[in-house]
Amino acid sequence: MKTADFDYDLPAEFIAQAPVEPRDAARLLVLNRATSALAHSHVRDLGQYLRPGDVLVLNNTRVIPARLAARKPTGGKAEVLLLKAHGPLAWEALVGGRGLGLGSSVDIDGAPGLQATVKAVYAGSRRLVAFNRPVEPLLEQIGRVPLPPYIHTETSYKERYQTVYAERSGSAAAPTAGLHFTPQLLADLQAAGVELAYVTLHVGLDTFAPVNEADAATHAMHGEWCELSPEVAARLNAAKRAGRRVVAVGTTSVRTLESAAQSAAPGDAVAPLLGATNLFILPGYQFKVVDALLTNFHLPRSTLVMLVSAFAGRERVLAAYETAKMEGYRFYSFGDAMLLA
Repeated sequence: MKTADFDYDLPAEFIAQAPVEPRDAARLLVLNRATSALAHSHVRDLGQYLRPGDVLVLNNTRVIPARLAARKPTGGKAEVLLLKAHGPLAWEALVGGRGLGLGSSVDIDGAPGLQATVKAVYAGSRRLVAFNRPVEPLLEQIGRVPLPPYIHTETSYKERYQTVYAERSGSAAAPTAGLHFTPQLLADLQAAGVELAYVTLHVGLDTFAPVNEADAATHAMHGEWCELSPEVAARLNAAKRAGRRVVAVGTTSVRTLESAAQSAAPGDAVAPLLGATNLFILPGYQFKVVDALLTNFHLPRSTLVMLVSAFAGRERVLAAYETAKMEGYRFYSFGDAMLLA
């Protein structure tokens, strides 16, 4: 399976640099998977495409302010971008700044006496760093939200890069399909008979990385921590047995749901799940849980556009992307949305 088959051209002017207001004013491109028909709408009208009894599954992870400004002993600038905790003091991180190899230390700005020392060197700028005291309690005070690299403005959108239902801290990036929901929209959907269910998947920055291997199937998928509770598993199994649809909000919810299906008991759709998943969904994958998907427009050659192609067909998805460009849709994290149903 060629990675190049998931490439497409996207001029920079299509990449949204700021969110629309209100959140649910984002446009919605609706793709009928059975007929390939397209419809143009807005996220606020999502209820027109959902049915009473549908279970809408949302990822309640919260982005941590993981970007830390730092100084080298020489006084030069450095940066530590936290990716994953390995305990109360140790973190996997991206470390920016020359000469920061094994044993190097930096002082963290805004927290006198707080230091990070490189304990292991990985590929590129990845490092395992150890702090001299727990850093997590200080993040809201000293950290900045790590916006994706294609957003070029330092924004005041700290809370706007969180979903309104974000609850469980741990992500390095937002589950961006969920950014479109308002409390009122969620209440309206529930009033119309749509059931809400929450899972957790802590998103890593590798989510945004392009696949560099020529053969996509040889790509080593990053692992991400996720949870699907026994209570939610029971609700989803009841819904599937009753023939009701499971509608995933975002690719992170899809990965959680389909990971939970891997160990499901006979007759069940999912099992409770707690731990890491490295499930890589490519065309040819047989979906076991998800019946419809609300998602944003994704980067070329990314694992996300591959997942969406697996769900709705590569040619169909890429043709829809071309229509979206012609119609002036906004792409990526702060952009518009698609519903694949």
